[in-house]
Amino acid sequence: MTLPGSSEAGRAAVVIVGGHEGGATVEVEPLAERGPLFRSASARQPLDEVVRQALDRTDLPVCVVPMTLGRDPQLVADAARTLMVVADGAAAGRVFLAEPFGTATLLTGWLRVAVAQVADPVQAKDLAVVLTAKAANKFDDAELFRIAHLVRVQAEVPWVEVALRGGDPSLAEVLERCEQLGAARVAVIPADFGPGSGVPRPRVIDGGPLLNPSMISGMLATRVGEALARLSRGDDGIAAGLDADHDHGHGGTAWHESDSDA
Repeated sequence: MTLPGSSEAGRAAVVIVGGHEGGATVEVEPLAERGPLFRSASARQPLDEVVRQALDRTDLPVCVVPMTLGRDPQLVADAARTLMVVADGAAAGRVFLAEPFGTATLLTGWLRVAVAQVADPVQAKDLAVVLTAKAANKFDDAELFRIAHLVRVQAEVPWVEVALRGGDPSLAEVLERCEQLGAARVAVIPADFGPGSGVPRPRVIDGGPLLNPSMISGMLATRVGEALARLSRGDDGIAAGLDADHDHGHGGTAWHESDSDA
């Protein structure tokens, strides 16, 4: 393991783990100041396999970053449960969990910036904004509707709608409704790590992706740096992540040791 004060101090292999928001496939600029980057499409068995791979390929500590923008607390809890098993034996002290990439508050702010970039102040009254994301579950989807309301009242645009890819309401349905309500233009902005709308339709503004690779890399570097600082104080972040989805509406209770095999 890398020792504090060595030439490798402050570095870590980074594992980004994604869920329904698409965080595992984001384009990331090289994190040369941190270490190699690994990806996991799930916080369960795939994450176990990827972390063990990272441990085998490098002597650096391994930092896992849950790639949620703030609407997938279960991703964080599942990652923590997986790491409880991995971070044992010879790997003890080498595996740690960072804070989630984003929060609902950050997501609201990022969306407000995206709206401001497409909203012409003179013609804003004729603009409809549609926030899109992959359909997930009723709790995480409901959180998107709550965030959409905050974006509408804070960004001072006439209305903000939500469309769910693979769910209800669909993007096609929402675009049609906006046109029927008299929108001269409709800006489609992803509220996850997805690309733009890809809809070649007159008067539809493609506002995606929400974050560019430079922004994603910068946020990742921040999360890893914070986690390394906590690790130096003996906190691997895993215990804090176990209850991330508590009280979120998933029907679960706080994590207990008896649940570790679930």
